[in-house]
Amino acid sequence: MTRKRFIAVVCSLVMTAGALAGCAGNQAPQKAEAGVEDTSPLEVTIATPQIGEAPKKDNEVELAIEAYTNTKIDIQWIPSAAFEDKKNIMIASAEMPKAFKLTYNATTLNAIQSGIFWEIGPYLKDYKHLAAVNAMHYDNIKVDGKLYGLPLYRDIGRAGITYRKDWFDEQGLKPPVTLEDWYHIMKTLAEKDPDKNGQNDSYGMFLDKSYNDVSASSAFLTRLAVSQGAPNKWGVEDGKLVPEFMTKPYVESMKLLRRLYQEKLINQDFSVVQTADADNKWNAGKVGIRINTVASAAATSFENVSKAVPNAVVDIVPYMGPSGNRVPAEPGNNGFFVFPKSSVKTEDELKRLLGFFDKLLEPEMSTLLTRGLEGKHFTKTEDGKAQFKDLSLFNLEVKPYRDSLPAFEVTGTGLPLKLNELQEKGWKVVADNLKNVVPNVALTLSSKTYLDKGSELDTLIRDAQTKFIMGKIDEAGWQAEVENWKKSGGSKVIEELTAEHAKTNK
Repeated sequence: MTRKRFIAVVCSLVMTAGALAGCAGNQAPQKAEAGVEDTSPLEVTIATPQIGEAPKKDNEVELAIEAYTNTKIDIQWIPSAAFEDKKNIMIASAEMPKAFKLTYNATTLNAIQSGIFWEIGPYLKDYKHLAAVNAMHYDNIKVDGKLYGLPLYRDIGRAGITYRKDWFDEQGLKPPVTLEDWYHIMKTLAEKDPDKNGQNDSYGMFLDKSYNDVSASSAFLTRLAVSQGAPNKWGVEDGKLVPEFMTKPYVESMKLLRRLYQEKLINQDFSVVQTADADNKWNAGKVGIRINTVASAAATSFENVSKAVPNAVVDIVPYMGPSGNRVPAEPGNNGFFVFPKSSVKTEDELKRLLGFFDKLLEPEMSTLLTRGLEGKHFTKTEDGKAQFKDLSLFNLEVKPYRDSLPAFEVTGTGLPLKLNELQEKGWKVVADNLKNVVPNVALTLSSKTYLDKGSELDTLIRDAQTKFIMGKIDEAGWQAEVENWKKSGGSKVIEELTAEHAKTNK
C-alpha cells in the first residue's frame, strides 16, 4: 500500500471531520500527462432520490468516502415525489450527472434502448468486488441481454415464514410444507383459541389486499405457489412462456385460500385490508404466521409482538414444499446507476467511475456505509463485531448513503454486525434461500402489448382471483376469466414474451 493510499484510509475511517478535510486538501489535483495514469481526485456527480433528510455537504461520512476513494463527490438529492418528473426532464435535456440512479420502468427502458448510456457489462470482470457479486443481481436489470447499470444491491431470496412458536408448540404444530399442512395450521389456530382469551379472534394468518400483487415476487400467493412448484410470475412450458396463474400449483394454492375463506379460517375482509392493518394484527398478538414480511426482519417481528405479549416466542423457517426449499427470486436491487455518455465523455472516465463503485464494496467502505464511523455510530465488541452505539444518529447521518449507494447491509465485506439468535437465523434463511431461488424468466423481457395494456390486464386477473377465493365464481368461472384475459391482450403478451425469451436465450 502506498503512503498516499495509507493516509487516505486512516483519514477516512479514523480521524475527525477536520482532519478528514485537511487530509483531502493535501491531495492536490495533478495534471495527467499522456500515457500517465490520472491520480487527481475524480469528480463524481450523482443524482438519486432523497432518503430521509438530505445530509449536509462535507459531512464526516462524505469526507471519509472522498478520502478513501480519491474523489470529489457532488450528490443531488431529489425529493422522491418529484424524482420521476425530474428524471425525464434531465434525460430529455441531456443534462445528467455522471451516475444517475434509475428504476426499471418503461421510460427507463426507452432511454436505455435509445443508446444514451454506456454499456458496462464487458468491464465488470476487471473489478474485483463488482465481479464477485452474484450474477443474478446483474441479470435482473439487463436490457436486450446487455448490462447498463450497477444495482443498489438488495437480497434476492428474502422469503421466510415468521411464526408464533409458542402457539405451534402448544398445539403440536410444525411449520407447513404441503398445502394440506397450511390448511391444518390455519384451522387449528383459528379454532383453538391459542391466545386463551375466550374469544374467536385469532388467525393462522391475516391476509391483506396485496396478497396477489402481480408486480411483486414478494406477494404471498406467489411465495406460497412457488413453494409448491409454480413458476415465479412467469415460467416456461413446452417452449412457451406461461403466467403463474395458468399453472396447476398456483391454481391449487388459490383453491386453498378459497377453502380457508369458505370455512372462515382467514379474515373475510382481506380484499380491502391495508398492509399496515395486517401488521397491527400481528403486533397485537392475534396472528400465528406473519406472511407480509422478510426473513431478515424476524427479530423485528418478535420485538413488535412482545410489546403486547411479553411471553411470546417467535421463530423463523424457510418456505418449504414437496420439493424442499423453493422461493421466488426477487429483483435484488433498489434501482441502479447508469452512466450517461453526455456527461461521462470517455472510456477512461467510465473506468474510473466503475473503480469508485468497486471501492465502495471494499471492507473499509462497506463498514462505513453499513455501520458508520467507529466510536460515533458503532463500537466494536470483544469478538470483533460491530454494535450500533447510536442508531438514531446512524439513521440520520449514514443511512442516506447506505440506501443510495451500492452496499450489502449484512452480507457484505464490512465488519460483521453483532446479531442476536433470531437475527442470525433470519439472515441464514436469506443466505440459504439464494441456492434455491426461482427466477422470473420474464423479468427483463419487454412486451409492447403489456406496456400498452398491462395495468388493465393485471387488474382483470387480480380481480378474478379475489372473486374465485371469495366464492363469487367457480372453477369454470375462473377459466372463463383466464380466457377473457387472453382475448383482452394476454395471448399477445405471451406471444411477445416468448419471442423475446427465445431471442435472448439463443
